[in-house]
Amino acid sequence: MLHLTSRRTWIAAFGSILLASCQSAANPASPTPRPTAIEASPSLNAPPALPPAGAEAEFRTDFSRHSVDYREILSGGPPKNGIPAIDDPAYVSVDEAEEWLAPQEPVIVVEVGDQARAYPIQILIWHEIVNDQLGGLPLSVTFCPLCNTGIAFERTVDGRVLDFGTTGRLRYSNLIMYDRQTESWWQQATGEAIAGELTGKNLALFPATMIGWSEFAEAYPEGTVLTRETGYDRNYGRNPYLGYDDITRSPFLYEGPLTPDGLPAMARVFTVDRGGQAVAYPYDRLEQARVVRDRLGDQPLVVFWQPGTASALDGAFVSTGREVGAAAAYVPEHAGQALTFEWGDGQIRDQETGSTWDVFGAALQGPLMGTRLQPIVGVNHFWFSWAAFRPDTRIYSGKPGG
Repeated sequence: MLHLTSRRTWIAAFGSILLASCQSAANPASPTPRPTAIEASPSLNAPPALPPAGAEAEFRTDFSRHSVDYREILSGGPPKNGIPAIDDPAYVSVDEAEEWLAPQEPVIVVEVGDQARAYPIQILIWHEIVNDQLGGLPLSVTFCPLCNTGIAFERTVDGRVLDFGTTGRLRYSNLIMYDRQTESWWQQATGEAIAGELTGKNLALFPATMIGWSEFAEAYPEGTVLTRETGYDRNYGRNPYLGYDDITRSPFLYEGPLTPDGLPAMARVFTVDRGGQAVAYPYDRLEQARVVRDRLGDQPLVVFWQPGTASALDGAFVSTGREVGAAAAYVPEHAGQALTFEWGDGQIRDQETGSTWDVFGAALQGPLMGTRLQPIVGVNHFWFSWAAFRPDTRIYSGKPGG
């Protein structure tokens, strides 16, 4: 397990591990890597209720209160705030951002009322958390590179607005955040407080879409964009996790259960969790279908997939990753009328009115032009990450409910 003073130092070590792993994967005799526990890890030999090493010196967290086995928590390398959150975000216009964002470059898009904002992954990959407010709503927009999870949270809990920083720790390779008000620790993948005063509380997830920059710029020309003028000296645009999302790899710093059969550990999935039930839509199946009609329990939903978004974790630059596309989920109805969506002639169309739609759930042409579908929270993950937290997840097979 790595204990390093900075993420940049860690990245150098990480690059060597990646190279060795890629060389192994290139050997036909080598089996496909699977996530396994590190047998000699000190964390596995510690008492389950003992706080992670060094945590009590860094945090004023009430570590006597926790909902997880502390042996599951590893150091990611950097210390508390070693990966600095952005607490005073500034923005530029779409026209200004065009100068440094490529068309296919991934951004996280959040919309509150008539305000839309893009958070470029080339910035979030270095900071992981942005504490923000949009349309009067306090939000934290987060990205965990090791799990490919971009999640927006409402950051008001029991009437108190929280702001978040990075602990430098991981659980199942996923970012653990902390709130600066109580220094409780929060799991990014689930939004649950897992240690400290607020243990058991949950952050409300807010709809957010990871999509190519040009799609945002076209749909929201009056939108705002998180600027690279963050106050920090980072090599924005470069991908410090070169080649990490190779589907033949094993996840890094992962000490969790073996990933359930059905998908490779590093398969890219779009997940929806509603009413205690969860489903994962593999990106390769979404790409084939383009429109997926499904049910989660007794609730219908529709998932749209659209090309034009690069992987942030593939090439040397965030903008040069391979095509992976973007997905978003919606309630398939308008004004109480159920809508049946399909893909044909290069467009998303509903059968009932013949209106055409985009990946943002907006009707572009037809009788419903100008209307919007109600978004459903869906999150991108690597399969190993989501399955570790929700092993009961159904993997979409290509048929509704199956």
